[in-house]
Amino acid sequence: MSDSRPAWDFKERDVVILRELARDPQLSARELTDVLEEEHGIDVSHVTVSKAIRNMREAGVFREAIIPNESYFTFALMEFKFNPENFKEHWRDTMEHIRSSQYSIFYFLSDGEYQWKSVMMFPSQEAESKWLHEFYKEHGQAVSNVRSSTMTNVLKFGTTPGLFDHLESNGGE
Repeated sequence: MSDSRPAWDFKERDVVILRELARDPQLSARELTDVLEEEHGIDVSHVTVSKAIRNMREAGVFREAIIPNESYFTFALMEFKFNPENFKEHWRDTMEHIRSSQYSIFYFLSDGEYQWKSVMMFPSQEAESKWLHEFYKEHGQAVSNVRSSTMTNVLKFGTTPGLFDHLESNGGE
């Protein structure tokens, strides 16, 4: 993942495409072309729409991930509190272990006591427990605590199309 913001000059069409894909990520370029014309008065070819999507993806304007239906997996939020005594010598291996874990789907830094956080997806609660046990065995010296919260009911997963409104009003800033 890149730390820098993509250099992208948003056109009205780009913002509408992002909104419509947020509303229905399964839309084909042809279907999206029809929606653009019928609902937004934007007349472009499906080739142009396809190219715009591809270019935005390649520029890093949005990312795509395959997230299976939550009924197949157990989702958990893992929060890692540092152990300052051993942090200097063990932080990198520990961070890379979490980041490269097959179970990590979203890994980020935050402020506060628990500064590393990862949304993880496990095939079972047993696998989650085993991962946590092995993590402590291998990397426990770098953390003083791991707070694990299993997500029992995912009530919303997705981007609300209106979130992209600010891109149109300030040119992507």
